[in-house]
Amino acid sequence: MSALTEATPAERHRIVASGFAEQVAATADWSARSPVPEWTARDVVGHLTGWLPEFLAAGGVALRSVTSVDEAPTTAWTEHAAAVQELFDADDADREFTHPYLGTSSLESTIDRIYTADVFMHTWDLARAGARRPDLDPEFATVLLDGLRQMEGVLRSSGQYGPAHAVPGDADPVVALAAFIGRDPNF
Repeated sequence: MSALTEATPAERHRIVASGFAEQVAATADWSARSPVPEWTARDVVGHLTGWLPEFLAAGGVALRSVTSVDEAPTTAWTEHAAAVQELFDADDADREFTHPYLGTSSLESTIDRIYTADVFMHTWDLARAGARRPDLDPEFATVLLDGLRQMEGVLRSSGQYGPAHAVPGDADPVVALAAFIGRDPNF
């Protein structure tokens, strides 16, 4: 088993956020096009720092504010990742969290399932915007891909995922995951 598949939600976030931070630090051109249609490298960071506070607020959890991605994307990511990690590291991270659309589970489980997985997937996007190949855990990519395939209809109908791209059966699991969520594997 890999470090990510064996990790607790707090450990997994720490590892995934650190990998994303490496891509943030390596980004020289924030206006570079990303594999997400109509998004730049800056938009990838803006997406990850933007949607979670609203999502958590819908369930009554406040995430502290961070620097604007428009002002300083590196600082915004560093502050945001630290704020999320504080939620995982809190004594009550396992408390119930009820979201109006997703129901009730523990706060740490919800963030892990919904957000940490999103950071993992968008690490590929940010790396590819800079013409880099990220060193992402293939086993964790396989776990995510298997889970996403089980709810493909819901994902596609949400409008948040593009059509899947075909990849060979022996494709790298990270590339297969990116292709499944609508990224051109050759970007």
